[in-house]
Amino acid sequence: MERKLVSVVVIDDLQPIAGADLIEVATVKGWKLVVKKNEFRIGGHAVYCEIDSFLPEKEEFEFLRKSSFRKMGEQGGFRLKTMKLRGQISQGLLIPVTVLNGYPYTLGEDISAQLGIVKYEPPVPASLAGIAKGNFPSFIPKTDEERIQNLSAEYEAYKKEIFYVTEKLDGSSATFYLRDGEFGVCSRNLDLLETADNTFWKIAHRLHLPAKLAALDKNMALQGELIGEGIQGNPYGIKGQTVRFFNAFDIDAYTYLPLTAFQEITRLMGLEHVPILDMAFTLPDTVDELLLAAEGNSALSPAGKHVEREGVVIRSADKRISFKVISNKFLLNEK
Repeated sequence: MERKLVSVVVIDDLQPIAGADLIEVATVKGWKLVVKKNEFRIGGHAVYCEIDSFLPEKEEFEFLRKSSFRKMGEQGGFRLKTMKLRGQISQGLLIPVTVLNGYPYTLGEDISAQLGIVKYEPPVPASLAGIAKGNFPSFIPKTDEERIQNLSAEYEAYKKEIFYVTEKLDGSSATFYLRDGEFGVCSRNLDLLETADNTFWKIAHRLHLPAKLAALDKNMALQGELIGEGIQGNPYGIKGQTVRFFNAFDIDAYTYLPLTAFQEITRLMGLEHVPILDMAFTLPDTVDELLLAAEGNSALSPAGKHVEREGVVIRSADKRISFKVISNKFLLNEK
């Protein structure tokens, strides 16, 4: 599912903030954010920009300059991050629909292009960036689960399901595939040419992935998180780099393998998967409780050191349902 960074939403709720006269907290889908008091009304429409949105340098966004100005490459703009204001977590930005200047929107429509808003992408080290052979292959889904806050409408139904939970590692997404005899390596957004200095390709050969995938005798992709030195500050204190895998994808059937089949493949290949935290998890009553459950110490924390985990990924064993829950504690400390 392609992420909707900016969409027109309904204001689900507005509540006061203790000790604050000029601001209140709005609820949109499963997100909570601080807004000016009396600027919006429950049931009204607004433009919602998610965290990680990168807003252009336009007059209507200049009020963000002091708190949010960043450079992305050579381009200046305003990055939306998780913040805490008067003790209240605030995630994203609500803007009156007048910013659309009469554009005939529909509820839920992705309007990022209309406002010139893109996803903020942090600088990528040269050893990871590589040289693009092409865009990410269309025959494999990208590794980007939906956030639970965007699934508030489905939450009640999901409470009837039993899930397994894995840690979401703080690294760089990696995909390795074999299709019709051709082996390929991908970063989050690109199919990469093989070069001697590219970390993704080095890992692929060190783990003997071309031969291991060929031995399956089917078109298959493995997806995981590249972690270690030179990646996100290496919070796990790993020497060199490695990949922890979380999915195997049958390219011809265009479907993820269920958990048991994925575990069997990684076992046969001698590959490590991401830490599994719970094999029989049911959702708590509220999204807020689930967000608290996402906080905690990483299973990969070095001895004697606390590393706050990025969050968790929650999946049904058959992979029919899959979403991520990012720790607000992690996001508040994000650089």
